[in-house]
Amino acid sequence: MSSYIKLEVQTEDQTPQKWCISLAKDVFKRFLSQGSPTVHKVFGEGSLFCPLLFGKFFDPSDAFPLWDFESDSLLSNLRNSGKSTVDWFQTEQAYVLKAELPGVGKTNVQIHVEKGKIVEISGQLKQQRESKTNDWRSCNWWEYGYVRRLELPEDADWRRIEACLSNDVILEIRIPRNPLHTDTPEDAVVKNSE
Repeated sequence: MSSYIKLEVQTEDQTPQKWCISLAKDVFKRFLSQGSPTVHKVFGEGSLFCPLLFGKFFDPSDAFPLWDFESDSLLSNLRNSGKSTVDWFQTEQAYVLKAELPGVGKTNVQIHVEKGKIVEISGQLKQQRESKTNDWRSCNWWEYGYVRRLELPEDADWRRIEACLSNDVILEIRIPRNPLHTDTPEDAVVKNSE
């Protein structure tokens, strides 16, 4: 029996200092080599949160222009080896992202839309020890949680984004396309000449 849970998409995130510390390639390699099985599931090869997902190192706390690329070409090496747990595509109505969230589960994943330009998927894996800051996202965030930030396309209707979790493992985010932006340049020329 499969379960389907709708997730809340938050549009008012008031955490000014989050993701202020970048994850460097050498730090990530050292962190992964010392990590637990959960860390390997969440940040391992083919995971949405892996900094190496797109073929070269890319800090997941930086916004990536995902829909500028075809998933078949960007993930071809991972798909050929059977390691990809991520897919994205677009239809005339929406942009869609599907990803397996191994070791994460429904209670931890959060979806935020930042200033209508970035969709952020994040969550906390373990509690932060006592520190000067109260927010795990403003320190070495990878030790306590995970994130992937993605730039939204210009025609994305960020106010109507929907997210759901199937079987506590598969995340699906649907980002409707704004009908005001769906005209092609050729359509605009035809309308102007009428």
